[in-house]
Amino acid sequence: QVQFVESGGGLVQSGGSLRLSCAASGNIFSNIAMGWYRQAPGKQREFVARISSGGITNYADSVKGRFTISRDNAKNTLYLEMNSLKPEDTAVYYCARVRSWGPTFGGQGTQVTVSS
Repeated sequence: QVQFVESGGGLVQSGGSLRLSCAASGNIFSNIAMGWYRQAPGKQREFVARISSGGITNYADSVKGRFTISRDNAKNTLYLEMNSLKPEDTAVYYCARVRSWGPTFGGQGTQVTVSS
C-alpha cells in the first residue's frame, strides 16, 4: 500500500497563499491518479482536486480558479498550490490515491488555518 506524507500547511491570513506537498512511497506513483481532500471541524471529508497519471485535472467548484494541483513523478510528489485563501478553506488536507471506487488515504494530513 502506498503511504503518503503531507506537509506545507500552516496559519495564513485571508487572501494569502500556501503550497502543500505530498510525498509518496513506492514506485507506482507515476502510474496512479492522485487527489487532495480536506476535512473541516465537524464536517465530512470532501474532494478538493484530482490529477490523473497523464496530468488531467479537475477541481471542486469551491476551489476552482484559486487552487492548482500538480505532480512531479520524478520526485514521487503531489502538490496543491492554494491562492486567495478564505476562512472556509480551513481544514486538515489529505492526499490520496484515487481509483474508480474512491480515494485511498495513507497519511496524517496537514492543517491549514486561514484567519479572517
